Amino acid sequence: MARCWRFASTGCVAIPESFVQDGVIVKHLIAVITQLHDARYDDVEIVEWLHREDDSLPGSPIQALRENRGTEVKRRAQVAGF
Repeated sequence: MARCWRFASTGCVAIPESFVQDGVIVKHLIAVITQLHDARYDDVEIVEWLHREDDSLPGSPIQALRENRGTEVKRRAQVAGF
């Protein structure tokens, strides 16, 4: 499982490789992370949610974002806290 790691000694933050595509952050990822934070998810829960398989997508939310299917992922993130 991919996770976000914060290294106290250097202050460096590492993100999953799946969050970057063609050298930039995956389109709509920041909006989805904001929605999940608003739903009170912590960073680890967000990474897990993004990588969890969802048969209705199909695949995981991060796969859908990477395939430019962000609308459906954003809808799911919007209701994730309810």
